[in-house]
Amino acid sequence: MTKTLYVIGHRNPDTDSIASAIAYAALKQRLGNSNAIAAMAGVPNPQTRYILNRLGIPDPLFLADVHPKVRDTLKRKPVTVGRQASAYEALELFNKSGVRVLPVVDDFNIPCGLLSLLRLSESYLLPSQENLRQIRTTLTSLARTLAGSYLCGGGDDSGITLNLFIGAMLEESFTSRIEGHDPRELLIITGDRRLIQKAAIERGVRVLLVTGGRPLEEGLIELAAEKGVTVLLTQHDTATAAWLARLSTPVSFLADPEFASIGVDKSLAALRQKLLTTNVSAVLALEGDGTLTGVATKSSLLSPLPYSLILVDHNELGQAVPGAELVEIEEVIDHHKLGNNHSNSPISFITSPVGSTCTLVARRYKECGVEPERQIAALLLAGILSDTVILKSPTTTEGDQQMSAWLEERAGLVSADFGRDIFAASSSLKNYGTADRVVAADFKLFTHEKYSIGLGQVEVIGFDEFYSMKEKLLTALADVKRRDNLFIAGLMVTDITTETTLFLVEGHTLISHVMEYPQLEPHLYELKNVMSRKKQMVPHLLKILARV
Repeated sequence: MTKTLYVIGHRNPDTDSIASAIAYAALKQRLGNSNAIAAMAGVPNPQTRYILNRLGIPDPLFLADVHPKVRDTLKRKPVTVGRQASAYEALELFNKSGVRVLPVVDDFNIPCGLLSLLRLSESYLLPSQENLRQIRTTLTSLARTLAGSYLCGGGDDSGITLNLFIGAMLEESFTSRIEGHDPRELLIITGDRRLIQKAAIERGVRVLLVTGGRPLEEGLIELAAEKGVTVLLTQHDTATAAWLARLSTPVSFLADPEFASIGVDKSLAALRQKLLTTNVSAVLALEGDGTLTGVATKSSLLSPLPYSLILVDHNELGQAVPGAELVEIEEVIDHHKLGNNHSNSPISFITSPVGSTCTLVARRYKECGVEPERQIAALLLAGILSDTVILKSPTTTEGDQQMSAWLEERAGLVSADFGRDIFAASSSLKNYGTADRVVAADFKLFTHEKYSIGLGQVEVIGFDEFYSMKEKLLTALADVKRRDNLFIAGLMVTDITTETTLFLVEGHTLISHVMEYPQLEPHLYELKNVMSRKKQMVPHLLKILARV
């Protein structure tokens, strides 16, 4: 099975996150990995939406989470048995497939029971003394299992319980053997023995099974019809016929109607709970309509997942798509500080203190000798211009400038003009719709020892809109602080024309005496010449937290 490789950025993705995911997935595909798929862990913000629409690039696949699901561990096309199938047919399936449990399904593939090889073996190898002769079957199943044909009477799907006797003796001995038994509960198996056949018919037994393929002599069929005896003819010898008759029991009579089941969209953790904490050998995985998708056993928990991840624009699992800690991470491409957990095996980890992950992705195109398509070159350029605020941010490096120039040529764009278009089209806070969306658009969590803080950032042209929304934004920050149990929750509102940031923060009283920037009013600070969250704001906050 070839794995799907999701190339995905952080939660609340910005332009750099989505652009680098799309571009790096495209590079992987160009290099021969057709299973690489660009994905996103959140919806595009207004700036990213403008860029994607302008360039005619579709959204990446949205993944709300990558928690392993039950469906990820299942082998499709499970081995099943129909409810009318016989125990003999079930044994053939067990032997052919090597499975230890068989779901019993109806005509619509909805399970109605579970048959285990152990249960089936016990039923035939360890029968109770009282039931040594008993056979539970239907006339239809009996005939099918014996490959027989009816000489009198016909198939019936009604369940019956019969006591089996073999007529391989003198008539007097046979008659005494069945004395005291209800004839309508008898299955008599005999070969070409006319006297035994006649005695059974005259008694009015329920079924007479004639072996060896020799039909009844003249007059006996008419007598059987008169007595209501079903006569079945089979080519098998008597010993084989008796064995097969015992195995003609429909599996619906043997299966356990109580079985464990789980929806295919449930988490692998929920499946593990069922398998390891309950006394079940298998769990049936069902679609929403109740149909069977697969059978999960303890070995399913060891099955490799059909997908893995490449993380771009982040390396901390706290910022990754939910469930990333449970999935194999094959690569990381990032330009932030290291905060990743250990990996179980060596991986490709590309990091550099540049202004944008798109710079690193563009560099990979050059290193691999692959010319990016015009659309992809423009997208990478947009990611660099967004993260470096048109190459004005203090995070901007010579590498960002070089890659911007290289991408300009391939995209047929001028960086300064393209950057101004991007920010002009997306700088209005009204584009976000609500204060909650403004805060959440590019919100990231950071941890310093015992403190967890959250920081969002938006770029604007002028602060008029911000002041009109300030109280609603503060309320949104308070909600986030409470929901995520943060020490402080802040929003950087950065004016790209004046290169000044207004920092709105909930929890300001905890840091006001060490903030080191002018406080314009409660909750609000002015940070001149501060444009970068990564290089300026986060290091400053982590420094002052050490003094709180």
